[in-house]
Amino acid sequence: MAGSDTTARSSGGRSAPDTVKILIAGGFGVGKTTMVGSVSEIVPLRTEEPLTMAGLGVDDLNGVEEKRATTVALDFGRITVSDDLVLYLFGTPGQQRFWFMWNDLAVGALGAVVLVDVRRPKSSFAAIDFFERRGIPFVIAVNGFHGEHPYPVEDIREALALPDGVPVLLCDARERESCRDVLISLIDRLIAEAAPAG
Repeated sequence: MAGSDTTARSSGGRSAPDTVKILIAGGFGVGKTTMVGSVSEIVPLRTEEPLTMAGLGVDDLNGVEEKRATTVALDFGRITVSDDLVLYLFGTPGQQRFWFMWNDLAVGALGAVVLVDVRRPKSSFAAIDFFERRGIPFVIAVNGFHGEHPYPVEDIREALALPDGVPVLLCDARERESCRDVLISLIDRLIAEAAPAG
Protein backbone atom coordinates (compact mmCIF):
# COMPACT_ATOMS: atom_id res chain seq x y z
CA MET A 1 0.00 0.00 0.00
CA ALA A 2 1.39 3.41 -0.96
CA GLY A 3 2.86 5.30 1.95
CA SER A 4 3.23 2.27 4.20
CA ASP A 5 6.54 1.13 5.63
CA THR A 6 7.72 -2.36 4.65
CA THR A 7 11.08 -3.72 5.79
CA ALA A 8 12.55 -7.20 5.49
CA ARG A 9 13.07 -9.25 8.62
CA SER A 10 16.45 -10.86 8.88
CA SER A 11 15.12 -14.07 10.41
CA GLY A 12 13.21 -16.49 8.24
CA GLY A 13 13.16 -14.23 5.18
CA ARG A 14 9.67 -12.91 6.03
CA SER A 15 8.84 -9.29 5.56
CA ALA A 16 7.62 -7.13 8.37
CA PRO A 17 3.97 -6.12 8.20
CA ASP A 18 2.95 -2.90 6.48
CA THR A 19 2.28 -0.18 9.04
CA VAL A 20 -0.39 2.41 8.32
CA LYS A 21 -1.06 5.61 10.26
CA ILE A 22 -4.75 6.34 10.81
CA LEU A 23 -6.30 9.36 12.53
CA ILE A 24 -9.38 9.10 14.73
CA ALA A 25 -10.96 12.56 14.65
CA GLY A 26 -14.15 14.38 15.47
CA GLY A 27 -15.60 16.94 17.81
CA PHE A 28 -15.26 17.25 21.56
CA GLY A 29 -16.75 14.30 23.44
CA VAL A 30 -17.68 12.11 20.45
CA GLY A 31 -15.79 9.04 21.71
CA LYS A 32 -12.32 9.21 20.13
CA THR A 33 -10.45 8.22 23.29
CA THR A 34 -12.98 5.44 23.91
CA MET A 35 -12.58 4.08 20.38
CA VAL A 36 -8.79 4.00 20.50
CA GLY A 37 -8.90 2.32 23.91
CA SER A 38 -11.52 -0.23 22.84
CA VAL A 39 -9.75 -1.44 19.72
CA SER A 40 -6.08 -1.11 20.69
CA GLU A 41 -4.16 -4.33 21.38
CA ILE A 42 -1.70 -2.39 23.55
CA VAL A 43 -2.41 -0.20 26.55
CA PRO A 44 -3.18 3.09 24.79
CA LEU A 45 -1.17 6.21 25.39
CA ARG A 46 -3.51 8.94 26.59
CA THR A 47 -2.93 12.62 27.23
CA GLU A 48 -6.09 13.37 29.16
CA GLU A 49 -6.33 16.18 31.67
CA PRO A 50 -9.22 17.08 33.98
CA LEU A 51 -11.60 19.77 32.83
CA THR A 52 -11.21 22.81 35.07
CA MET A 53 -12.95 26.08 35.80
CA ALA A 54 -10.48 27.77 33.43
CA GLY A 55 -12.32 26.14 30.50
CA LEU A 56 -15.69 27.67 31.39
CA GLY A 57 -16.82 29.91 28.57
CA VAL A 58 -14.14 28.42 26.29
CA ASP A 59 -15.16 24.76 26.00
CA ASP A 60 -18.63 23.93 24.70
CA LEU A 61 -20.03 21.25 27.03
CA ASN A 62 -23.54 21.24 25.53
CA GLY A 63 -24.57 17.60 25.23
CA VAL A 64 -21.47 16.34 27.08
CA GLU A 65 -22.01 17.91 30.49
CA GLU A 66 -20.89 14.71 32.22
CA LYS A 67 -17.36 14.86 30.76
CA ARG A 68 -14.67 15.25 33.41
CA ALA A 69 -11.47 14.98 31.30
CA THR A 70 -10.28 15.91 27.82
CA THR A 71 -7.52 14.91 25.43
CA VAL A 72 -4.98 17.71 25.20
CA ALA A 73 -2.53 16.22 22.69
CA LEU A 74 -3.37 12.78 21.31
CA ASP A 75 -4.39 9.21 22.01
CA PHE A 76 -2.24 6.44 20.57
CA GLY A 77 -3.03 2.78 20.01
CA ARG A 78 -2.17 -0.12 17.72
CA ILE A 79 -4.15 -2.93 16.13
CA THR A 80 -2.90 -5.82 14.03
CA VAL A 81 -5.48 -6.38 11.30
CA SER A 82 -3.63 -9.30 9.67
CA ASP A 83 -0.17 -10.85 9.52
CA ASP A 84 0.88 -8.24 6.99
CA LEU A 85 -1.00 -5.14 8.20
CA VAL A 86 -0.68 -3.15 11.44
CA LEU A 87 -2.56 0.09 12.06
CA TYR A 88 -1.19 2.85 14.27
CA LEU A 89 -4.09 4.91 15.59
CA PHE A 90 -3.76 8.57 16.53
CA GLY A 91 -6.77 10.13 18.24
CA THR A 92 -6.95 13.90 17.80
CA PRO A 93 -7.97 16.39 20.48
CA GLY A 94 -11.54 17.54 20.00
CA GLN A 95 -11.58 20.98 21.57
CA GLN A 96 -11.16 23.88 19.16
CA ARG A 97 -8.26 25.37 21.13
CA PHE A 98 -6.21 22.23 20.42
CA TRP A 99 -7.02 21.93 16.69
CA PHE A 100 -3.64 23.41 15.76
CA MET A 101 -2.20 19.96 16.58
CA TRP A 102 -4.19 18.27 13.81
CA ASN A 103 -1.75 19.46 11.13
CA ASP A 104 1.17 17.72 12.84
CA LEU A 105 -0.83 14.59 13.58
CA ALA A 106 -1.95 14.36 9.93
CA VAL A 107 1.61 14.13 8.60
CA GLY A 108 2.02 10.64 7.12
CA ALA A 109 -1.59 9.61 7.76
CA LEU A 110 -3.12 7.55 4.94
CA GLY A 111 -6.69 7.80 6.17
CA ALA A 112 -9.03 8.85 8.94
CA VAL A 113 -12.15 7.91 10.85
CA VAL A 114 -14.44 10.83 11.66
CA LEU A 115 -16.54 9.96 14.69
CA VAL A 116 -19.98 11.57 14.73
CA ASP A 117 -22.42 12.14 17.58
CA VAL A 118 -25.84 12.62 15.97
CA ARG A 119 -26.94 14.62 19.02
CA ARG A 120 -24.34 17.24 17.98
CA PRO A 121 -23.67 16.79 14.23
CA LYS A 122 -22.16 20.28 13.86
CA SER A 123 -19.21 19.16 15.99
CA SER A 124 -18.15 16.91 13.08
CA PHE A 125 -18.01 19.55 10.35
CA ALA A 126 -14.50 20.78 11.19
CA ALA A 127 -13.02 17.26 10.95
CA ILE A 128 -14.82 16.51 7.67
CA ASP A 129 -13.61 19.81 6.20
CA PHE A 130 -10.05 19.18 7.44
CA PHE A 131 -9.73 15.85 5.62
CA GLU A 132 -11.56 16.97 2.48
CA ARG A 133 -9.23 19.97 2.10
CA ARG A 134 -6.14 17.78 2.48
CA GLY A 135 -7.37 14.97 0.24
CA ILE A 136 -7.09 12.40 3.05
CA PRO A 137 -9.64 9.60 2.55
CA PHE A 138 -11.97 9.08 5.50
CA VAL A 139 -15.02 7.20 6.65
CA ILE A 140 -17.78 8.42 8.95
CA ALA A 141 -18.42 6.34 12.06
CA VAL A 142 -21.65 7.24 13.86
CA ASN A 143 -21.11 6.48 17.53
CA GLY A 144 -24.26 5.02 19.06
CA PHE A 145 -24.34 6.44 22.55
CA HIS A 146 -26.15 4.07 24.91
CA GLY A 147 -26.22 1.61 22.00
CA GLU A 148 -28.79 3.69 20.14
CA HIS A 149 -28.85 4.70 16.45
CA PRO A 150 -31.99 6.80 16.04
CA TYR A 151 -31.37 7.94 12.45
CA PRO A 152 -30.88 5.98 9.22
CA VAL A 153 -27.56 6.24 7.40
CA GLU A 154 -29.00 8.21 4.46
CA ASP A 155 -30.41 10.87 6.79
CA ILE A 156 -27.00 11.22 8.44
CA ARG A 157 -25.27 11.44 5.04
CA GLU A 158 -27.64 14.22 3.98
CA ALA A 159 -27.26 16.13 7.28
CA LEU A 160 -23.47 16.05 6.92
CA ALA A 161 -23.60 16.91 3.19
CA LEU A 162 -21.33 13.98 2.33
CA PRO A 163 -20.49 12.85 -1.19
CA ASP A 164 -21.64 9.36 -2.16
CA GLY A 165 -18.12 7.92 -2.02
CA VAL A 166 -17.72 8.46 1.74
CA PRO A 167 -18.85 5.39 3.71
CA VAL A 168 -21.15 6.04 6.67
CA LEU A 169 -21.04 3.29 9.30
CA LEU A 170 -22.95 2.78 12.52
CA CYS A 171 -20.75 1.79 15.43
CA ASP A 172 -20.34 1.66 19.18
CA ALA A 173 -17.00 3.12 20.27
CA ARG A 174 -17.10 0.94 23.41
CA GLU A 175 -17.06 -2.33 21.44
CA ARG A 176 -13.82 -3.68 19.97
CA GLU A 177 -15.42 -5.59 17.08
CA SER A 178 -17.52 -2.61 16.06
CA CYS A 179 -14.45 -0.34 15.98
CA ARG A 180 -12.43 -2.98 14.13
CA ASP A 181 -15.13 -3.18 11.44
CA VAL A 182 -14.94 0.60 10.96
CA LEU A 183 -11.16 0.42 10.53
CA ILE A 184 -11.45 -2.44 8.02
CA SER A 185 -13.96 -0.38 6.01
CA LEU A 186 -11.45 2.47 5.93
CA ILE A 187 -8.68 0.11 4.75
CA ASP A 188 -11.03 -1.19 2.03
CA ARG A 189 -11.56 2.40 0.87
CA LEU A 190 -7.82 3.09 0.85
CA ILE A 191 -7.16 -0.04 -1.19
CA ALA A 192 -9.93 0.81 -3.66
CA GLU A 193 -8.60 4.34 -4.15
CA ALA A 194 -5.02 3.09 -4.58
CA ALA A 195 -6.01 0.54 -7.24
CA PRO A 196 -5.23 1.61 -10.83
CA ALA A 197 -8.27 2.73 -12.80
CA GLY A 198 -9.56 0.50 -15.57
